[in-house]
Amino acid sequence: MSQRYHVFSLPLDLFDTLTPRNLVTNQTARHDPSPPPVVTKEQTSTSARSCNVCLGTAFADVDDQRSHFRSDWHRYNVKIRLKGGDPVSELVFAQLVEGLEDSLSGSASEDESADESDTVDTLVTRVKRNVLSDIAEEGTPKVPASAIIWFHSPPATQIGIYRMLFPLETPSAAYLSELREMQMPIEGGRKWAMFMVAGGHFAGAIVRVSRAAEEEAPVPANARKKPPKPKSETIVMKHKTFHRYTTRRKQGGSQSTNDNSKGAAISAGAMLRRYGEQALRDDIRGLLQDWAEDISECERIWIRASVSNRRIFLDYEGCVINKGDDRLRTFPFPTRRPVSLFGLHVLTQSELSRCLLELTQVKISHLTEEDLHVQDEAFLASLPKPKPQPTPVSTTDITKPKPQRLTKEEEIYREKWSRLLDMITKGRLDPLKSFWEREAESIGGVNVAIPEWTGDRRVSLLQVAAQSGHEEIVRWLLYDLRADPTIPVLAGWIKAEDAGGESDMSDVPSSRRTAYDLARSRAVRDVLRRCAADHPDWWDWFGAARVPSGLSKEKEEEREDKRKQRRKGLKERMREREAHEMLRSTAAEEASGVMTSEPSKTQTESRSGPQRLGGSSGAADGVVGLTAEMKAKVERERRARAAETRLTLLSGQRR
Repeated sequence: MSQRYHVFSLPLDLFDTLTPRNLVTNQTARHDPSPPPVVTKEQTSTSARSCNVCLGTAFADVDDQRSHFRSDWHRYNVKIRLKGGDPVSELVFAQLVEGLEDSLSGSASEDESADESDTVDTLVTRVKRNVLSDIAEEGTPKVPASAIIWFHSPPATQIGIYRMLFPLETPSAAYLSELREMQMPIEGGRKWAMFMVAGGHFAGAIVRVSRAAEEEAPVPANARKKPPKPKSETIVMKHKTFHRYTTRRKQGGSQSTNDNSKGAAISAGAMLRRYGEQALRDDIRGLLQDWAEDISECERIWIRASVSNRRIFLDYEGCVINKGDDRLRTFPFPTRRPVSLFGLHVLTQSELSRCLLELTQVKISHLTEEDLHVQDEAFLASLPKPKPQPTPVSTTDITKPKPQRLTKEEEIYREKWSRLLDMITKGRLDPLKSFWEREAESIGGVNVAIPEWTGDRRVSLLQVAAQSGHEEIVRWLLYDLRADPTIPVLAGWIKAEDAGGESDMSDVPSSRRTAYDLARSRAVRDVLRRCAADHPDWWDWFGAARVPSGLSKEKEEEREDKRKQRRKGLKERMREREAHEMLRSTAAEEASGVMTSEPSKTQTESRSGPQRLGGSSGAADGVVGLTAEMKAKVERERRARAAETRLTLLSGQRR
């Protein structure tokens, strides 16, 4: 069994021979409890107690092998191999773990294998997003950083210490001097604060990780008594654990996170979980307030919490731990969720103890210089090759056109055109006349082309008025301003609104369309036809203007007479129809009188026979001896005759 060393009490003979390992130390990545294994064929084992997926890792007994198969490293290698990738060593896997903000098993207990699998899947998808350190030499591959600073002691001893134990932003050349200072005892000893929270479970502790200076007093050489046994370096001074119901079993995620994503649930369980979150936050902050004096004396503060749970410790009014405190650290290795067992917080305290031991215990390996060289070569060969940098494209030749800045006169001119088109489109004739009296000269006349910057594809004001369907404005433009109806529409333009219009010339090509073709209503087209009849010498009405014919007063009177005759003929046909209906109703009434007289005679003749008490009606006697179908038919005919009689009486009263 290899010897174990405490990070704050290294042997002096070992410390004096330490030198930094350049390949690993000069990089900026994270974690591994042991140096990367040498990936060679000689090291690949095929024995029964080995894992062929994880580069032939061998195990001392069956328990270690089973524990390995349940580890995140093994499951990651299995998944990445199924996707066509290559398995990684434990060092590289630990470096990938550190790319995640939370630990792999941060939100899952040991019995929640589905959540762990989801976390491993997330790690698989984020392999390509690992932060790689920059290499000074061009063309060399970028090496992932390590969470452990490795030191070498000749001939074949290497020790590793977690980078998080050193001050932040420590240069590579200063790690050895910082490690020397860590061996110096201080008054009261070095203290750490450790907090873990997940799934409603909390564990906290104040730990002394090195002996105090007064405990390091040397023993006199002439002392007769046996020197006392040295006290342990790590002592748990304070600890506290508690649990609140904040997470639905087998579902994962806090209630507040679920509320933010799906809306606030109104179930009783959701209300209990919200109360549990509030109580957990109050309990933790109350504990931090009680331990405020001890926390202020701590050299490091370790927090294991998700992004939302970190707000419990930081960034609130009266907080004990400031958000930018340089003592804050996260655990640089996978941790398990602190859970309770049968109501006792056993696993909670044991997880804190495990993490404390992992941080303070020095990692030791025994590799010769040749083995280290082979290991370094294999590690560098496994790194992806750097991608060629794309050549930057010069942007000096690409000049974007600057937007044209309008003068004050141009802005006024554009505003006038906007107002003019707006009044014509909305049919505001009186304001249009007043505006035209003032601004006719500045606009350029009634036949001036509409500017292109307006975005209107129509050419003249008459076309705008005709398509808008305002006959009064069209009449004013034609008769008073003598607008030109022969101006054609721009070639290739067909308005989408024209598809459902009432224009008679909808099939005319767009290159030949004029204001008459754009007119939507018959009233607007009649205005153009009347102007063509009244002033045929003004324009080429029946040619370039595409007006089919003029509409004089005689034609209008003739069209009105035809309309009246159609109405008169329609009224006469209505009268004939009413007379025909009256004759039919009279004939039906006479037929009903004959049918009603026959049952009365039968009733008179049957009075001599036996009668029922209360008498009987003539209708009942008329259907005696008939089948049910015949009785129903007679009843329908009787009701129809009665209805016709009522209609006849009503029509006679109206006359």
